[in-house]
Amino acid sequence: MAAERPGAQEWVPSDGDVAALRAAAPGCRGCELWADATQVVFSAGEAGARLMLVGEQPGDREDREGQPFVGPAGRVLADALEAAGIAREDVYLTNAVKHFRFEDRGKRRIHKKPGAAHVEACHPWLAAERAAVRPAVVVCLGATAARAVLGRDVRIGDVRGEVLDGEDLPVLVTTHPSALLRLRGRGGWDEAFAELVTDLRAASAAAGG
Repeated sequence: MAAERPGAQEWVPSDGDVAALRAAAPGCRGCELWADATQVVFSAGEAGARLMLVGEQPGDREDREGQPFVGPAGRVLADALEAAGIAREDVYLTNAVKHFRFEDRGKRRIHKKPGAAHVEACHPWLAAERAAVRPAVVVCLGATAARAVLGRDVRIGDVRGEVLDGEDLPVLVTTHPSALLRLRGRGGWDEAFAELVTDLRAASAAAGG
């Protein structure tokens, strides 16, 4: 399987700006996930955004539309950003893995968590995005994003809401908004949403907002 995951470095433009990275991303063959995905889902936002929000991978809706965080979890995130008082232009949205990993179940495509090898193969894109965007703080949405950004496994409950020292930028870890979707219609939704808003406010404050 290693031959199918050479890593993205061959396709990442050196010293590329955000536009150059987006233009190059569709050609990436750094791992095998490109073959079954509809398209690459790169990012939304521009250089100079104060916050870079990193999720796990695109979902079904994102894969079809080619934009990150446009599905149900994206709506939760948009509501949380609004509640936190964070303007959309202050945010750059991306994912640790740029292609949708899934398994077919009847007519549905069910999300399948990317493996460590997929995260590693895609890491050159994430590093290039950090260099091109130059955010003040990186926000990791979930454990996969935290692993991609920090280079180590962390327990979200142990570090969430704290400003950590990243490789080159401050990092704050919080839950992925998709985790909140599982609480809809059950107890705990209001509390979980409030915690996400609190974490986003902490990131914004650390970024000078």
